[in-house]
Amino acid sequence: MISVVTLAGGRPDHLRNVVLGLSRQSVLPAELIVAVIQDTTYDLPKAPFPIRQMMIDGPRLPLATARNTAARAAIGDKLVFLDMDCIPTPGLLADYDRYLDEMDGLLMGEVMYLPGGATQGDWSTDRFADIAVRHSDRRGPPPAGIEVCEDYRCFWSLNFAMRRDTFLGTGGFDERYAGYGGEDTDFGKVVDKAGIPIAWIKGGLAYHQYHPHHMPPVHHLESVVRNAEAFEAKWGYRTMGHWLHAFRLMGLIDDTPGRPIRILRAPNEEDLTLTGQQRHQPYANTASVIRLLEERAAAGRAAA
Repeated sequence: MISVVTLAGGRPDHLRNVVLGLSRQSVLPAELIVAVIQDTTYDLPKAPFPIRQMMIDGPRLPLATARNTAARAAIGDKLVFLDMDCIPTPGLLADYDRYLDEMDGLLMGEVMYLPGGATQGDWSTDRFADIAVRHSDRRGPPPAGIEVCEDYRCFWSLNFAMRRDTFLGTGGFDERYAGYGGEDTDFGKVVDKAGIPIAWIKGGLAYHQYHPHHMPPVHHLESVVRNAEAFEAKWGYRTMGHWLHAFRLMGLIDDTPGRPIRILRAPNEEDLTLTGQQRHQPYANTASVIRLLEERAAAGRAAA
């Protein structure tokens, strides 16, 4: 029996599309649990399975707390965690159901990214296949079956599954993380240290719906810095290093090793323009921003 867990704040159209995608599954979920991180519940379409909306209290974006609360309340022996902007293809739950029988681990399905406007009207995941693209920072699925990842940092939390008892046995996500960034990398580290395999699967495909975003996430500067320091206090080194590197190049922070990270200034319009996702882009990309910033820094040094 599969319980699907999603976190929801804003973007009601995205969540309705997730419900529609789950309603078209070849193997229906036992339930959908929506961990609501806004002030009101959602008006959702009817579905051939129960939908429970759980109001989550706490600081802005209590992502770790929300996932744990929903997982503890789930009735299924298998949990599928799906971000509210990820529309599942009809075979997603069947794929996870089969592979979780084969391996007791943290399994990650495939995610492809849609451009703006792709979900308008009467959408079909079959049509998505013609326009979706893979994220350049994310490797593809294995040719077949299950492929174990040897680096816990490969874990992304937007589309994954675990047996419920295994998830709860890890203690779940560390609820000391608040706001955006770091809580999923920490969970990957916890899972790895517990000897639980982290693996990609062939299948479990979801389509990521377009929404404006920033990469690196300058709009979450304070929580990224705070959570990077929380990770360092727990594990002895900082996570989200590529984002911190970009923030340093932008003059937003001083992250000298051995000292607390200092925020030097708030992001301005130029920073938001540089990092912002454009409507024609299926996703925003940190690597391309870092390349541009490094080229600017090199040009500045040469001119000096």
